[in-house]
Amino acid sequence: MPLVRIDLRRGKPPAYRKALCDGVYRALRETFNVPENDRFLLVTEHDDDNFSHPQSYLGIAYTDDLVIIQATVSDTRNLGQKQALFARIVTLLSENPGLRKEDVFINLVECKTENWSFGNGIAQYVTTKS
Repeated sequence: MPLVRIDLRRGKPPAYRKALCDGVYRALRETFNVPENDRFLLVTEHDDDNFSHPQSYLGIAYTDDLVIIQATVSDTRNLGQKQALFARIVTLLSENPGLRKEDVFINLVECKTENWSFGNGIAQYVTTKS
């Protein structure tokens, strides 16, 4: 059910972009108990003039390899699960494709489960009560 958007500067090879998706999906499976095949990830590459960020923020120095990950998720996870997700994504992406931990920016957007339709115009997570 997460919808993940990954934004980065243009120019990385397909294997790099695949590693980003694979790492984020694996972290979601491990920490948010996301079901198998619930894999909705979009990668968007930007030219330099369309990807703006500070050199540093909150004591964290960024490079041109900064990756911004935004995941829209149901509002069913607790603080511990969210912190575990952040840590796991950073660990996996530092292993492959080799990102610096400082260059992984993550934002969660939470919504109610009723706000999802995976097709057919049906809110699959809504249960009808008799």
